[in-house]
Amino acid sequence: MVDIPGFYSTLCHELVHWPGAEKRLGRDMSGRFGTEGYAMEELVAELGATFLCSDLGISQEPRPDHACHVKNWLAVLKNDKKAVFTAASKASEATNWLVERR
Repeated sequence: MVDIPGFYSTLCHELVHWPGAEKRLGRDMSGRFGTEGYAMEELVAELGATFLCSDLGISQEPRPDHACHVKNWLAVLKNDKKAVFTAASKASEATNWLVERR
C-alpha cells in the first residue's frame, strides 16, 4: 500500500531543496551528511515541506527516516540559538519562490 501523504511530504521536502541552488536563492548547499551545513539545509527543507503540505492540506506524520536528521538538527540548534528562525525564514523564502512559479 502506498503512503500518499508520505509521498507528497517527501516530494515537498525535495522541492524545497531545488530553489536553494546558487542561481536561484543561493543557499549553502555544500555540506555533507553529518555537517552543520547539511543539517541546516535539511531543516530548511523539512520546515519548507511542512509549510507546503499545510498549504496543500496534506497531513504529515513523523517518519523513521527523520530520526537520522534529528541528532544533527539538535546540534545546529544548540550551537546557534537563532538557527530555527534562520531555517524558517529560508524555508519560507523557498516555498514562496516555488508558489510564485505554480
